[in-house]
Amino acid sequence: MLIIRNLIHWLILCISAILMFICVLPAMLVPQGPNKVGRQWSKLLLWSLKNIIGLHYEVQGAEHIPAKPSIICSKHQSGWETLALQEIFPLQVYVAKKELFWIPFFGWGLKIAKTIGIDRKAGMKASAQLLEQGQARKNEGFWITIFPEGTRVPAGQRGKYKQGAARMAKMFEMDLVPVAHNSGEYWPKNSFLKYPGTIQVRIGSPIKHESGNELELTVACENWIEAQQAEITGYGPCYSFTNQKVV
Repeated sequence: MLIIRNLIHWLILCISAILMFICVLPAMLVPQGPNKVGRQWSKLLLWSLKNIIGLHYEVQGAEHIPAKPSIICSKHQSGWETLALQEIFPLQVYVAKKELFWIPFFGWGLKIAKTIGIDRKAGMKASAQLLEQGQARKNEGFWITIFPEGTRVPAGQRGKYKQGAARMAKMFEMDLVPVAHNSGEYWPKNSFLKYPGTIQVRIGSPIKHESGNELELTVACENWIEAQQAEITGYGPCYSFTNQKVV
């Protein structure tokens, strides 16, 4: 039954991605229009995950979300958070690798929605791309979402935190909002199957952009996220059995 439910969800995703792209085109005539369409698409997929797969989520710390646009600095374990963060936080753009723009319909939609595309092979030029596009998105009133580890990291593991988020925070005078979650324990990296359960999401108090240099901001963000990860990791069905916590 789990396979069948996942197939239904995948069918909904594929059909809705095409419809979403069709809706995005006329939405380009409205300020932030494509992003609003994308947000509704994300909500549709989250509804599908909840009602077809049985995958829910709980948020702790929503009261920490500031009123002004900030930089969402989130753990990255699966594709789930790219959907859920759009429902949890105000309208936002992502920092993502440019290769995603090549994906039919979905990638084209990302491009139209002004996703900050980074060529990870470009070295220092990638930092320049990040800053140039990030400033433009801030000026348009968007929040910015970045995954500081740069790529998806399996549940229970820790990647190297890069300073791109802190660099933007200093440059654009935007605070960092750290986010921890355990989505990879229900939707593993590169897995077709999503599993039922309840993903835990924790949102921390904003880390003020003036509270330190780039390294200090990065370390503060990393320390908070990883401390929370230690508390919520090990309970999902896809976490390694040998590392599961005893409850």
